[in-house]
Amino acid sequence: MKIPLSLVVITRDEEDHIDRCLSSVPFASEIIVLDSFSTDKTAEKSKAHGAKVYQEKFLGFGPQRNRAVALASHDWVLCLDADEALSESAQKAVIDLFKSGTPEKSAYQFARLSFHMGRWIRHGGWFPDWQLRLFNRKQAGWDQALIHEKVVANGEVGRIREPIQHWVFDDLADQIQTNNKYSTLGAQTLQKKGKRFQLFQLLTKPVFKFLETYVWKRGFLDGLPGFVIAVGAAYSIFLKYAKLWEMDKK
Repeated sequence: MKIPLSLVVITRDEEDHIDRCLSSVPFASEIIVLDSFSTDKTAEKSKAHGAKVYQEKFLGFGPQRNRAVALASHDWVLCLDADEALSESAQKAVIDLFKSGTPEKSAYQFARLSFHMGRWIRHGGWFPDWQLRLFNRKQAGWDQALIHEKVVANGEVGRIREPIQHWVFDDLADQIQTNNKYSTLGAQTLQKKGKRFQLFQLLTKPVFKFLETYVWKRGFLDGLPGFVIAVGAAYSIFLKYAKLWEMDKK
């Protein structure tokens, strides 16, 4: 059974994940993949699922997602990352929304459950990690943030408790590479907002991030992975402000 919904995914070198992502939304009547010139088999695998594949230069996460949504034929869109997939219960929840016609609300959030270091992570701020991913593009859309982008909705937002499953990093090396990339985008965002480097922030924000993740949000309940995640979060904050200092010097 197909429903009037476009699945929208932005990609770059996601051949290890894209099959799982696209196959988790079998009811979508259209699949849009906006690829940033992958060097692997992402495009070919996407086309095998019947996706319409477009290739364009990466513009930053918010602008890129908006561009991908604009390519869709349907007003109702479901935006997933390539390393995400709808759980079976979430698939049923989405289908149920469309059974009686158009969904009542303008947008819907999903809980997101992430897998890392051999386990599903349920603490440290990682769950339920509400993500607004299903929306009517006439009533909602992505903001223009280069990083940590979000959907802004004009109407009422509902919640779907059945989760999006997220394979957040391939391994620790991938986590380090991601922290490096995101810290650069974070520093650029601060600079564009007119923020200047402050030593106090460099010294204190990473410490508070570790305490927030590991202690206040109970990351310690996830065992050693929870500790590694907290250290990684703190280091990413440290890199962001260190890179802002580097940019200010230029």
